[in-house]
Amino acid sequence: MIIFTGLALAMFLASLDQTIIATALPAIAGDLGGLDQLSWIITVYHLASAATTPLWGRASDIYGRKKLFISAILVFLLGSVLSGLAQDIGQLIAFRACQGLGAGGMMTLAMAVIADVVSPRERGRYQGYMQLMFTLASVLGPLLGGLLVDVSSWRWVFYVNIPIGAVALGVIIAKLKLPKTRTERALDYSGAVLLTSGVICLLLVTEWGGRQYSWGSGQILGLLGGALVLLVTFILWERRAAEPILPPRLFRNPVFVVVTITLFLATCMLFAVLMFTPLFLQIVVGSSATSSGLLLLPMTVGITISTVLSGRLIARTGRYRHFPVIGLAIATVVIFLLSRITESTSQLVVMLYMLLFGAGFGLVTQVLVIAVQNGAERQDIGIATASANFFRSLGASIGAAVFGSIFAAGLNSSLAQGGASGVDANAVQSSPAVIQQLPDAVREVVTTGVADSVTTVFLVGAGVAALAWVASLFLRGGTLRGKN
Repeated sequence: MIIFTGLALAMFLASLDQTIIATALPAIAGDLGGLDQLSWIITVYHLASAATTPLWGRASDIYGRKKLFISAILVFLLGSVLSGLAQDIGQLIAFRACQGLGAGGMMTLAMAVIADVVSPRERGRYQGYMQLMFTLASVLGPLLGGLLVDVSSWRWVFYVNIPIGAVALGVIIAKLKLPKTRTERALDYSGAVLLTSGVICLLLVTEWGGRQYSWGSGQILGLLGGALVLLVTFILWERRAAEPILPPRLFRNPVFVVVTITLFLATCMLFAVLMFTPLFLQIVVGSSATSSGLLLLPMTVGITISTVLSGRLIARTGRYRHFPVIGLAIATVVIFLLSRITESTSQLVVMLYMLLFGAGFGLVTQVLVIAVQNGAERQDIGIATASANFFRSLGASIGAAVFGSIFAAGLNSSLAQGGASGVDANAVQSSPAVIQQLPDAVREVVTTGVADSVTTVFLVGAGVAALAWVASLFLRGGTLRGKN
């Protein structure tokens, strides 16, 4: 439990810094300037974290996990300190990349270490707690960020990581004992460069498409072409590499293929709920930022209950296949119900929906990670876990970007029809407070447009959830092993 505390703290910090920065952006812009580059503070963290995840996982299989885990925490803490000391927007973006580099290792290696120290039968409980850390951090991040900015300074959004990270680092150094696994195998650096470059191009397409550049622009088409060439080259290279960064044999495992597809789609639909439920409540219903954030807490309660119960049942029976199927069915129904809410919907109903959604989603992620680890050979546990996290991170980044584009396109269309085309849809999404400064007639047009656009987002999200449910039906697996 002492070791697990250190792992959980590392997971919490890496997940927290995905969202804690959101409410601090206006204060950062006021202090450092660079309003046109502000989105890069969030984007570069996701890019660095997602793109380097497979590299951390494969390196840990070859060189051992403890030293790499310590290195990831140190890199993250260094990035946190430097981000807090940044004197201009360029420095802050660079230091956030450093943070993201460490975060990718922290999230991946925390889950891989669980596979080293916990038997497959018992992993359900511990992976469930890890999933709880991820969700809790995602929900609490904006609230904590706003509180730190109000009480002190935006710089404490980064400094708060230092004491928590120091505790995690001390626990890992003092208590984590793993057998030395260093081998004479060399890391596939060429494959790592190709994969990282291809993923960065792909993520930039999702971040910029429909926002900074039109989908048919030369910039977006060039990035798409670059991503395609790099990723195809990566696949061809991996087939002949002696120690591939992402072994092709993993994709011959049907459990691995089903899990990665399901994780990608499930995380996509999660961000439809996380991003647009508070937005709807703030703009359409008129809730404060704090109260709209608190209405997401029942989701955490639902995840806690379902992860604990499913973890215990998996430990007792060794069976896991039916949990994601049930969970995704519940999530699909709830997202569809969210598309039906209006300004007259009571907060109690919204809280009930969040509770049910959390209960469903809590049956998904940690069970899928267990399935991947159970089916992997011991020498591939790091990269198998990293691949699961990679596709989850990819789902989060692409989901957030695509749903944001759907929302912006729908709102821009509504504003143009209502005669309020001068309002920036992206500004509404990133800072709902701008609505309060608009004339009454324009505000009504914007509110109606937001309601219609969020409804569209939820309907698409329900479709994505349904696809994830269909994918989960193909999950096959026997009884979990009793020992590592």
